[in-house]
This record gives sequence, structure tokens and C-alpha cells, in this order.
Amino acid sequence: MTFFQHLPSSVLQAGAIFLSIIIEALPFVLIGSIISGMIEVYITPEKVYRFLPKNKFGRIFFGTFIGFIFPSCECGIVPIINRFLEKKVPSYTAVPFLVTAPVINPIVLFATYSAFGNSVKMALYRALGSLLVATVLGIFLGFIQTDSIQKEDRKPVHEHDFSDLSKGQKLFQVLVQAIDEFFDTGRYLVFGCFFASLVQVYVPTRILTSISATPVIAILLLMVLSFLLSLCSEADAFIGSSLLSSFGVAPVLAFLVIGPMLDVKNLLMMKNYLKTRFIWQFIGIVSGVVLLYAWFVGVVL
Repeated sequence: MTFFQHLPSSVLQAGAIFLSIIIEALPFVLIGSIISGMIEVYITPEKVYRFLPKNKFGRIFFGTFIGFIFPSCECGIVPIINRFLEKKVPSYTAVPFLVTAPVINPIVLFATYSAFGNSVKMALYRALGSLLVATVLGIFLGFIQTDSIQKEDRKPVHEHDFSDLSKGQKLFQVLVQAIDEFFDTGRYLVFGCFFASLVQVYVPTRILTSISATPVIAILLLMVLSFLLSLCSEADAFIGSSLLSSFGVAPVLAFLVIGPMLDVKNLLMMKNYLKTRFIWQFIGIVSGVVLLYAWFVGVVL
């Protein structure tokens, strides 16, 4: 106690903010990790392929909306997408799933709802943004860029075969996968909470006010921040809500929508499996659509 009494009040304030954000976010990260482990053990790309519609538009919308009942954290989504592509699931189905699955699933939507003070509107705006990006990408891959997006010299995917395990062994593997996912995403959460607490305490309000006075710059700034922080989608809403008073709705919305689609770890994994040309196309389309969408929502509000 004596040690804390000698710390500056700003440090204590930053510590309190840090703990409040991380305590709110951890339950959602844990639930998301368990669901991710269940998907890894019980659901295979072959099972998904059997339910694909026959026509192209149907497959685009299937990939866009299936994330609602087939959630996956963005921390492990790229290898899953590559497995889908290996099983001949079309790119215009797989890539929309890549951008919506970490956002439109019930866990993330409820986390967003809770983080913003039980705001249905914020959760809805976030979901609509991801669905819009997914639809644009699906149409692009289905009708414009129809070549394969996978590398010819890509490294083979190491698939775990859980089919021969007993029920008890499968349950154990779910826990193993969940623990691995939890600690993998936890480090990004800690860094994000630490950064958000420092911004609130140490960045002068006048600087944030001057940035948020120019909506496009504020949106671009939080898009870049989201990329650099590389937060887990089960937790990023709590960081975003802590930035709301400083930047406003539109920039924070851009932060929430683009975060699960574009971050450092995802791009590194995409580089392993997908063609560089497509990765640049992906970055351009996602960034452009999110910027326009967030700006439009900001104007409407």
C-alpha cells in the first residue's frame, strides 16, 4: 500500500482504467476461445461445403452470413479460410466469411452491446459495416477477380484429425485449443488495454479534439490504430468504448469494423497462404469501404 501511495495520481488513474477495461473484456475472450476450440474439434470444411448453395450469389451471401452461427476469432481465421480453399470452397464464399465471422457472431455482438452501455445501435452499425465489406469482396471475387487467390508454392496446411477420438478426448482437445487461443489473444488484449488507458490519461484533450474535428483524419487514425493494436474481436469493443469520448462515433466504428479484418497477425498469416496481389486488393477494398461507411454513418448521425 505504501508503494502505491508514492505513485503519481496519473499512474494510479491509468492503472484503474487498465484494470476496468481488461476485467470487462476477459469473460468474452474466454467464451470466444472455448467456441473457437469447439469449432476446431467438431466442424470441418467438408461439413460446411455440403451446405453451399448452387448459384454464385447464394454462395456469396452464404459466406457472408454463416459467421453468425459458425463464429471464429480472427486470430485463427486465416488458416481456417485456407482449409476451406483447399477443399474447393470458392474464394467468393471463403473471403466474406473471413471478414464477417469474427464480428457478426453472437459473442462479439453481445460484447459490443455491453461495452457501449447496452447500445443496440452500435452493435448493429458494426455488424452492418462488416456485412457491407463482405458483400463487396464477394462480388469482386465472384465477378471481377476470378483467378485463384492462393499461392502456388504455399506451405501445406497441417490439419488435426479429431474424428477418431472418443467424446472425452474430444472435450479435452476443445479445452486444449481454447487455452491456447485464450493465451494467444490475451497478450494483444493486455497491450490494447494498456495503450487505451495511456491515451485517456496522458494525451491532451485539445489534441484529440483537434483530430476529431476533421472526421476523415480521425477515422483514418483509428483505422491505423486498430491495425497496429491487433486486438481480439471479443475484446476490442471495450477498447473502442474507452476511445468514444475522445474521437466520436464514426472513428470508433471504423476501429471496430476494420480491426478483425486487417491486423498485423492476420496479414502475416495471409502472406503465407495467399497471393501478394490479392492481399493488396484486399487491403484496398476493406480500407476504402470502411472509410466510406464510417464517414457516411458519421454524417447521418
